Amino acid sequence: MGGFSCFAEAPLGLLDHGPGELRDRHCHDDAFVAVVLEGGYQEAGDEGRWNVRPGDALIHHAFESHLDRFEAKGARVLVLALPAELAATPAVRGRVADPDRLVRLAERDACAASTHFAEMFVAAGSSALDWPDLLADDLRRLAPFTLADWAEQKGVRPETLSRGFRAAYGCTPKSYRADVRARAALAAARLGNESFADIAHRLHFTDQAHMTHAVARLTGASPGWWRRRQMDTRQR
Repeated sequence: MGGFSCFAEAPLGLLDHGPGELRDRHCHDDAFVAVVLEGGYQEAGDEGRWNVRPGDALIHHAFESHLDRFEAKGARVLVLALPAELAATPAVRGRVADPDRLVRLAERDACAASTHFAEMFVAAGSSALDWPDLLADDLRRLAPFTLADWAEQKGVRPETLSRGFRAAYGCTPKSYRADVRARAALAAARLGNESFADIAHRLHFTDQAHMTHAVARLTGASPGWWRRRQMDTRQR
């Protein structure tokens, strides 16, 4: 797996994106933060959809998927490792007061820049842009509901639902919910002692085998492997 971790020689990441560039939905194995330096873009992913501008910052957790649509003038983005202080934060979007300072610091010490980012980051609220965001928010809650019922309640034509959601998020509502559920199962497997059968039941998987397959599809390893790895890390 790739690495943004400071403990895995994380280099300074300055990314230049061209005018009107589109990055189709893709998954990152590792957690990181993206700080917008110039230009702007729209990101739509497992945690929501935002339009970001210079000074905005987005937190990405491990195995999160998203797409990016860059504006006519493109964008310049600083990528840093997600600092440990923010690993468990529910916030995924915020601002930094002095992104140029982060760049200068990262040129000398990427880990120090990540630490300073944690001190500088101020979480920002989010709001739905339109109905696909409302659907994504409900899908992230993982409560079972049928898409047909949701469409009827919101006044969205059934034939529009999948097409409109895919246009916004780059995937179908069904696959979006599957990825969110797999990430929730991964987090539960890594962070607690809850039995895998109980996790599968709570997250509305068909059974434990279904959950194991979903996590392995997303991450390349089973929930058991991730739990053992987490336990080994704690014991060091």
